Amino acid sequence: MGSRIFVDAPLAAQAEFELPGGPARHVQVLRLQPGAALRLFDGRGGEWEALVTHMGRSEVRVRVGAHDSVDRELARRVTLAIGVPANERMDALVEKATELGAAEIVALMCERAVLRLQGERAAKRLAHWRGVAIAACEQSGRTRIPQLPPVATLADWLRSLPAVDASPSPARWLLSPLPGAIGVGSAIAALAPDRSAPICILSGPEGGLSVDEQSLARRAGFTPVSLGPRILRADTAPLAALAALAALASLAA
Repeated sequence: MGSRIFVDAPLAAQAEFELPGGPARHVQVLRLQPGAALRLFDGRGGEWEALVTHMGRSEVRVRVGAHDSVDRELARRVTLAIGVPANERMDALVEKATELGAAEIVALMCERAVLRLQGERAAKRLAHWRGVAIAACEQSGRTRIPQLPPVATLADWLRSLPAVDASPSPARWLLSPLPGAIGVGSAIAALAPDRSAPICILSGPEGGLSVDEQSLARRAGFTPVSLGPRILRADTAPLAALAALAALASLAA
C-alpha cells in the first residue's frame, strides 16, 4: 500500500504545500526523497496520490495528485463505549479497535474504574488516543478517523443517547458474562437485515459494571450479550465483539 500519511486539512488535486510537524517528521523518519510517492488522506473519505517535492532539515513539501475514492470502512457503523481500563491498556484498545473498523470509541468513567480522568488530564489523554487512532489508520488503510468524544461518566453518556424508540435506533449490546445474557451469535442473528444499521457496544472496566450501572444501561435499551463461558479482560471483550462483527461483514461482502 506504500507510505500513508494523515493530513488534518482538506486536500485538493494539484495543491502543493508544506507538511505540518507530525506528518513531516513521519516522512523524514521514512527517509523519503524528492520524487517519492505517498498516499495522503484527510479523514473526509478516500485518499490522494502525492509526491514529495522537497525534503529539507525542517521542511517537507508535497504535491497532491489524483483522488482515489477507496472505502475501507465497515458497512455497519459500530460505536464502542468502554469503561477505561488501567495502565496503558486503553492505548492498545484504541489501536486495535481502529484497525477493526470502529467508527466511534467512547471512553467512560465507571464506578469500578481504576483510572480516573477529568479536566485537563482527560483532555490530554484524549488527544493522545486520537494520535494512536491516526497512526492505526495510516497503518491499516482506513481513510476515516474514528470519533473520540470527550471522556464522560457512564450515567452522563447514557442520558445523552436518543430514546430507545427513536428512529433510527441502533442495536445496543451490553457485554456481560452473567447468566441470562444471550449469546453473541444470537445477538448477531437478531440484528437488522440492513447491514448498514448501526450498533452500539457497551463494555465495562476491570471488575465490570456495577449492578446499578447495569440497570441504567438496560433501561437505556442495552441487551446483555455474552461472548462465551470464559471471562475476558476489559480490553479483550470489546475487541472480540467488534472482531465478530467485522468478520461477519467480510463474509457478507
